[in-house]
Amino acid sequence: MARNDILEETYTNPLKAFSIWMKQSGYTEATKKEYMREVHDYLLSLDEMPVQQAGKMNVVGFLVSKQGTAGEKTRNRTLSAIRSFYAALIDFELATRNPALEVKKSKTEKNKNPVYLEEQELETALTYIEGRYRDRNLTIFLLMGYCGLRVGEVHRINIAHYKKAKGTLEVLGKGRKWNEIPLPELLIQYLSKVELERIHPYSKKEEAFFISQKGRRLSIRQIQKITAQVFDELKKDHPHLNDMKLSCHKLRHSFATMLLNNNVDIRVVKELLGHASIETTMIYTHINDEQKRGAMTTIKVPQI
Repeated sequence: MARNDILEETYTNPLKAFSIWMKQSGYTEATKKEYMREVHDYLLSLDEMPVQQAGKMNVVGFLVSKQGTAGEKTRNRTLSAIRSFYAALIDFELATRNPALEVKKSKTEKNKNPVYLEEQELETALTYIEGRYRDRNLTIFLLMGYCGLRVGEVHRINIAHYKKAKGTLEVLGKGRKWNEIPLPELLIQYLSKVELERIHPYSKKEEAFFISQKGRRLSIRQIQKITAQVFDELKKDHPHLNDMKLSCHKLRHSFATMLLNNNVDIRVVKELLGHASIETTMIYTHINDEQKRGAMTTIKVPQI
């Protein structure tokens, strides 16, 4: 019997629960596929032991078994997958504890400063958005770079989520948590314009705010492609950015950095980003060399 068949037979309900839970939680297709693969490997390591009986030692043992072929970033992703798996089981009353929460994530990843664009670089990037769907694509870029939305959150925006009268946008984030974001005035203007010019959807029931030229909800991959094209053009004229791995999520980093550089309270930044913990927001409190030099100019060393 193939290993996947063994897994499906031994862990039918846990795997089904996890699949439903991820879909309900709004995980992207790529994340669902990756997390399910990680959980399959973890369950194989249990050797048919009931998941309810597995403990911290089983989780750590599995992570250790992958050390030779995986780096710290991969280890953290694997741990996140297992944590989510047990969260699903608890939610569906198939388990009572999450042993993966007893295992700490690697600190290596947290020590790395996020990649982000400076405020002027972000503004310059906007000038490279052109073409037939300029207003739509510009609005998408603005939502990630000036509101901090994740690519999946942009993808999930429906017409009803835009509250023009209040000047806010309802955002469905991770864990299916809703967050109401106040919008900058210029972005309100762009959203209203895009709403008026919205491509007629193929299906009358389609509620998506952003529609592709084929009349369907703009996919995550399409949004990523739009953003990648802008970055490619930006780098042609600004070679100092060539070594930066820019992406949709880097726009979110840029937004968070912009707020903190403007002395916005980190607790407010946490709420705008939709983070569950302020520890996650702390990664954006990086200090650059210019700030270090500026701080040192305030020090008056006495002459002796």
